[in-house]
Amino acid sequence: MQFPVRFLRNAAVDWRLVFMGGVLAVLAGVFQVLSGGIFLSPENLYNIAQQTAVVGIVSTVMVLIIVARHIDLSVGSVIGFVGVLIAYLQYTLGWSWPAASLAGLAAAVVVSVYQGWLTAMLGVPSFVVTLGGLMSFRGAAFLVADGKTQPVSNETFLQLGGGYDGGIGVTATWVLTACVSLVLVVRMLLRRRASTHHEMPNQPVWVDVLLVAAPVVLLSAFAAAMNSYQVTNKEAPQGIPIPVLIWAAVAVVMSFISQRTRFGRYVYAMGGNPDAAVLVGIPVKRVTLMLFALLAVLITIAAIVSVARLNAGTNSLGTGMELFVIAAAVIGGTALAGGSGTIIGSVLGALIMQSLDSGMLLLDVSIGKRMIIIGQVLIVAVVFDVLYRKLAQES
Repeated sequence: MQFPVRFLRNAAVDWRLVFMGGVLAVLAGVFQVLSGGIFLSPENLYNIAQQTAVVGIVSTVMVLIIVARHIDLSVGSVIGFVGVLIAYLQYTLGWSWPAASLAGLAAAVVVSVYQGWLTAMLGVPSFVVTLGGLMSFRGAAFLVADGKTQPVSNETFLQLGGGYDGGIGVTATWVLTACVSLVLVVRMLLRRRASTHHEMPNQPVWVDVLLVAAPVVLLSAFAAAMNSYQVTNKEAPQGIPIPVLIWAAVAVVMSFISQRTRFGRYVYAMGGNPDAAVLVGIPVKRVTLMLFALLAVLITIAAIVSVARLNAGTNSLGTGMELFVIAAAVIGGTALAGGSGTIIGSVLGALIMQSLDSGMLLLDVSIGKRMIIIGQVLIVAVVFDVLYRKLAQES
């Protein structure tokens, strides 16, 4: 009995993520049965994928914000402000979408650096600063276009939202799936060879094969589902939606930043022990400003995808999104006390949140009941996080 327990503890597997994956699988199975087979249909999976992308993009950086013991309650309002600005510049002033997007990025950077400066330099709690931003920038979204919806029509820009022509097609989907699968296999082989070269123990081969086979199978199943979905009056299937590719690229980059760069190590050190971080010479104020600037970049990307998906910039864009973003990070295992959290966890958290909301919509659950359930799920996630950490410390 001791062998399997010892093996499970020593295996290089994040069991919290495995548990989150199990929760997602159970949710999918339950909603599939209750919805009469609609939940896992290609059309619904396509919609869930592109709807989750916006929350998923922002939640990847929210993980680092929370890890550093900060919070940003204004992300939804800033997305609305930046999104309306991008649409206004295109529709009313006739700017090209790249120029409008760059202007939106500049506005987002100014907003985020301003809030980051108040937090880092003056020591104002980020909760208070961004709570004010939650209201202020929602008002700014109304002022930009005088409360009027700003439609956008550029075909290239609209593809970024994953609409009618927002998929990469069947061939590109299978090629991309094969490339990613090959990368996972090669990465596993290189890791085993490096461990052998440095005379470090390797996991059993079957464990590494399983750790590679599971994501490959899931990715292949997702690709098959996306290639099975065909929009009405369109000859070819959609393939993987472009917002999902943007989300995946953001997640990969953010994972690299958090795990392989000095900046990422500084963020985790600051969250683990802020006083010690200052004593060892980490430029806490500068890193905090850089973190908020990084948030501005991903807010802009999320705003572009949101506007492209809706075909317009509206004053309500991003309303309530901050709650979903923070919930995705927390459900994915990010500790509100700071110091720990993973990007892949935020991906699973975003999928759980959106799957739960989408499933309840299919079952025609009222908005009031949906809000109650989602709120309680967030509380359960925090309770689980506390118990998990206590158990880990005791063992």
